Amino acid sequence: MTSDAFSRPGRPRSLQTYTALDQAQVDAVLALLDEAARSDGRQAVSEQGRLQLRGGEREGVSHLLLTVDEELVGYAQLEDTDPVEPPAAELVVHPSYRGQGHGRALGTALLAASGKRLRVWAHGGHSAARHLAQVLGLTLFRELRQMRRPLADLDLPDPALPEGVTVRTFAPGRDDAAWLALNAAAFAHHPEQGSLTQRDLDDRKAEPWFDPAGFFLAERDGRLVGFHWTKVHAEEGLGEVYVLGVAPDAQGGGLGRSLTTIGLRHLANQGLPTAMLYVDADNKAAVSVYERLGFVTHETDLMYRTET
Repeated sequence: MTSDAFSRPGRPRSLQTYTALDQAQVDAVLALLDEAARSDGRQAVSEQGRLQLRGGEREGVSHLLLTVDEELVGYAQLEDTDPVEPPAAELVVHPSYRGQGHGRALGTALLAASGKRLRVWAHGGHSAARHLAQVLGLTLFRELRQMRRPLADLDLPDPALPEGVTVRTFAPGRDDAAWLALNAAAFAHHPEQGSLTQRDLDDRKAEPWFDPAGFFLAERDGRLVGFHWTKVHAEEGLGEVYVLGVAPDAQGGGLGRSLTTIGLRHLANQGLPTAMLYVDADNKAAVSVYERLGFVTHETDLMYRTET
């Protein structure tokens, strides 16, 4: 743990950095995230970031806690695991404490901790986040779109699987290693998804939403060549195209579209009214496929970075 205590008139403020959080700290951060989500309409920290709060120390991950009068009012997470790209961060300030310089304090600390090589997510792309990025000297680097489509009266052509390909559901434990290898190959260009480890997979399998019946695997001659992992957000009434991947040597034959259709039909059969997915705005081919399937952009996440 490191500490950077500094005071403001009448309100002592402290910022401490940890490599792991105890349960009381985890609970306080989750409560802060929930309060911010109620105000903002979405989470300020990604699913991966929330999973990394728990389970003790994780290599390359640090947690910054900002308190005022010993009350937690700000949180940031810094992940330095990519061998090429700068460290990536997410941050949040309690809605009641915004406009008081706490976001700038967290951002400045993140810049210092990363050696001024930093990428920062602004989920939802709110104006306050864009202003903070400008203040910190960051420039827009990446746009991640959330797209949605209704599932009521879903009318999609029957999936046409390539010759020799069959589809079944994921078997936890038995399929872990093969799926991790396929995921790494399919997302070799995408460090966040392609670098998932057994621990990351185990974290997700332990979540209440995990359902292998909605995790579809495509096989050819006993080898995995594609997958569509769906997810249900029960409270929001949303089904998600959580992760969709095709092996590099199986791309271009329509397998991805067929797997998408299979997953969407599964979600529709759960009685969910809407499906969602995330896709990089510069992935024109994928955006075009999803638009032809009836998806439209709902909102965007923006990533800013220091100039390199």
